[in-house]
Amino acid sequence: MNEFEFLDGLRRQTDSRRHSTRLLTGIGDDASVISQAGNRDLIVTTDLLVEGVDFYPDATPARLLGHKGLAVSLSDIAAMGARPCWTFLSIGMPPERWEDQFKDQFFAGYLALADHFGVTLSGGDVSETKTGIVIDSIVLGEVNSGAAIKRSGARPGHQILVTGTLGGAAAGLKLIENGARVSQSPPSASASADDESIQALLLRQLRPQPRVGWGMVLGQQELASAMIDLSDGLSSDLKHLCDESNVGALIDASAIPLDDDVKRLCGRRALDPLALALHGGEDFELLFTVAPENVSRLPKKVDGVAICNIGEITAAKRAIRIRERNREWDLQPGGFQHFDR
Repeated sequence: MNEFEFLDGLRRQTDSRRHSTRLLTGIGDDASVISQAGNRDLIVTTDLLVEGVDFYPDATPARLLGHKGLAVSLSDIAAMGARPCWTFLSIGMPPERWEDQFKDQFFAGYLALADHFGVTLSGGDVSETKTGIVIDSIVLGEVNSGAAIKRSGARPGHQILVTGTLGGAAAGLKLIENGARVSQSPPSASASADDESIQALLLRQLRPQPRVGWGMVLGQQELASAMIDLSDGLSSDLKHLCDESNVGALIDASAIPLDDDVKRLCGRRALDPLALALHGGEDFELLFTVAPENVSRLPKKVDGVAICNIGEITAAKRAIRIRERNREWDLQPGGFQHFDR
């Protein structure tokens, strides 16, 4: 049993235990939706980062870890089309990290990103652990009543779009696993183009940029019919969306926006840029669907980030296909899963 199978079972158990009618959306989406007074809905998400599983402490400066600890939850709020408002943070660390500068640098990174998006740290908890750092980030946001974008709204004929570029975070993780480390000083005049690309890819992994602006535009203007953030990988997250909407999808491989630094470096390192984009995960871009009549209403960019149309929703229930030139095949989910052995 992997994490998604476990969560499906837990979801079935909780569906019959809804003790409040104000819970509109529970387990199974990027965040929960809770009805409020005043024609507003509350959006709530939580994320757990565990040392040795979700990050390597020797490769992750504390300030960047603080940034990422909040960014992953902001991305979930963006995927619901909501505006983030408040955050709660619980963190456990061993005594030696409490005594050094880790906690100060961590919160400096966390609060800097919170300030950037106007989010208030409103509470949390601190605990001592015997081994390793554990981070639990909660973010609450708001939307107009009934306006949350769920994974279940895609319909046949809707177009599939994605923000930004893909594969950079997965390539950054590969570099970290091969010993590369992010530079703590500005790039020197003698830095090569490869050195600059390596640093850029490391930061795609260590300092993801949640697409909060795009999420709010898609939500407030009612442009997206379904949406999910790309945390596990395009192949896995598209399957989640299609499963919830009970539809299929056809993706054009040539339309997938590959990270330029990935294309520059990976060919010489026997890595397939398309495979990293499909299965790598942690890009934290937004994958969303749009009805044909709304495609022309989409802005070209939000906060300087462009979008690409990569395919179409089909009526072939839960069948994900990918096309490259004259060849077409099933796209199997290949992203990361906890407890997948």
